[in-house]
Amino acid sequence: MRKPLLGALLGVLLLATGAAPALATSHDADAATSTATATSTVTRTAAAVLPAQEAVAAVDFAGTVALSNCSGSVVRTPGSLSTDPALVLSNGHCLETGFPAAGQVILNRASTRTFTLLNSAGTGVATLRASKIAYGTMTDTDISLYQLTSTYAQIQSAYGISALELNSVRPTQGTAIKVVSGYWKRIYSCSIDGFAYQLKEGSWTWKDSVRYTSACDTIGGTSGSPVIDDATGKVVAVNNTGNEDGARCTVNNPCEVSENGTVTVRQGINYAQQTYGIVACVGAGSQIDLTRTGCTLPKP
Repeated sequence: MRKPLLGALLGVLLLATGAAPALATSHDADAATSTATATSTVTRTAAAVLPAQEAVAAVDFAGTVALSNCSGSVVRTPGSLSTDPALVLSNGHCLETGFPAAGQVILNRASTRTFTLLNSAGTGVATLRASKIAYGTMTDTDISLYQLTSTYAQIQSAYGISALELNSVRPTQGTAIKVVSGYWKRIYSCSIDGFAYQLKEGSWTWKDSVRYTSACDTIGGTSGSPVIDDATGKVVAVNNTGNEDGARCTVNNPCEVSENGTVTVRQGINYAQQTYGIVACVGAGSQIDLTRTGCTLPKP
């Protein structure tokens, strides 16, 4: 998992983020276990669908966030309304409640976790707060979605920052991408090298994972970074892991398993989980509805 390294704290403290990420013990140390209860009700009102960008700008840090132990981004679906509560995307293994077990799905659990919102230059401009963990799992994929106490319109009005849009179609091999880490304020550039039928790491198995070309040499703290298609500016995946030591299918050393069961280990190669499947599962008011047509995310 691409969580922070033990020696990362000093470097983080030197970053002008407005809120320095907390120390973590290793890539795969359990996340902080404290969680608080919050209440927040957001009423859906009539509003226009959020406008799509007229031109694709160069990928920067606008809309990304820094978590205490990972990276993330404020995201929306193509049909989101400006009055919908905003969503933050990261990894399931970045949850403050710890790693979900294989087969576990977390749905609508109260949270008051905070996120440092970054502008295009990578400067922290605001602290956003969650009302709940809308969804989280490490089964088939490795994602978390937090629902915020702020709407997309409120974030746009106060800070001039738009949410990143989730692409609703599967990415393709050879696509030029950027992996944008809000934790490290670093952007990695590479391409999609291919897809792993299954990616196994410890007790977890992920399906149809994105494999990067070697130029995206992501490190601890980049977990949860949005993977952005250079051509469209849309999010196509979320960064989550890499094989560090050449070991086979162990924590921090995922292996690829083909349809016929062949196991391949690619030391130094990193991976992400596709996000197009999230779109069909987000209903009115940014609510996660696993019964919606086309939604294939794992259910509790």
